[in-house]
Amino acid sequence: MKRILVTGSGGSASFNFIDSLRIAPEKFYIVGVDVKPYHAELAPVDKRYLIPPASDPDFIPTLNRIIEKEKVEFVHAQPDVEVMVLSKNRDKIKAKVFLPEHSILETFANKMKYNRLLKKNRVSAPESYHITSKETLKVALDKLLKKHEKVWIRAIRGAGSKASLPVKKLSLAKEWIEYWIDTRALKYEDFMASEFLPGREFAFQSLWNKGKLLTSQARERIEYIFGHLTPSGQTSSPSVAKTVNRDDVNETATRAVKAVAPEATGVFCVDMKEDKNGRVCVIEVNAGRFYTTSNFFSRAGLNMPHLLVKMAYGEKLPKLAKYNALPENLHWVRMIDSGFKLVKNGEWTSEEI
Repeated sequence: MKRILVTGSGGSASFNFIDSLRIAPEKFYIVGVDVKPYHAELAPVDKRYLIPPASDPDFIPTLNRIIEKEKVEFVHAQPDVEVMVLSKNRDKIKAKVFLPEHSILETFANKMKYNRLLKKNRVSAPESYHITSKETLKVALDKLLKKHEKVWIRAIRGAGSKASLPVKKLSLAKEWIEYWIDTRALKYEDFMASEFLPGREFAFQSLWNKGKLLTSQARERIEYIFGHLTPSGQTSSPSVAKTVNRDDVNETATRAVKAVAPEATGVFCVDMKEDKNGRVCVIEVNAGRFYTTSNFFSRAGLNMPHLLVKMAYGEKLPKLAKYNALPENLHWVRMIDSGFKLVKNGEWTSEEI
């Protein structure tokens, strides 16, 4: 039986990664670790431990003590900050990790730097500008609002649409950034301004080995968890999503990964959205960890977390579809306190009268 440690086990992304392993055709001994005891109680793991934050010097030593005590063979992280620390210290960890090169993770983590690389490699991406001051903010908005109805203000680093807001005027953009400066200790240079992309939003989850795409599936985000309560209207975590099989989405996502990682190995998740002309543009790539709803595809028959574990152990994978591994229009519906449901072939149970 494989013995695996999952960090951030109290979070939804780690919960769904673990859920995927629990429905796999083999048994796992899973150790869950988290910085807080509360939500870790909900994780379907065999053993739970509290650990210090990833920023704490004792983070890696604590993990190693748990690894030795529980005879852990493989460590997987879902929170971005823990992915980065594990990657940077991979040679110090007393168990397997299966991550892209650290320089690749660093490039993807900086959304502005990555946007420039996309442009350089002629991969479609939103027109974007790095903000460094009030003056550069004005210049960026003057340029963008001449061509676009709205501008998307966001933090260069961070997950969950951090510090994101669509704006139509300079004053609101300035106030929004200064709110984050005053309350969250960010700086002007932590922000970027991009053209607002009004079209459909896609998420492409994929597994790679030495530059070869092994399998992938795209989905469309339709509604968001508590999206109606956020200023931006979205949270990047969908309450409703459906599988989509589109050549332009698949091709754009593949080029988005190869622009930075020609020898890509591991899991790569590409966020994309259509511009006003319907062109698919790359927003960002999250590498080294899965999307929050990884168990959507797992429950539908494409268990990528299990496949990743097999890769980490050097095991042979079954024959896989490179693209469109699942049928179109499979819906995944989830909500806080309501669980989740996979709906096939539009078989909704609500009736009209």
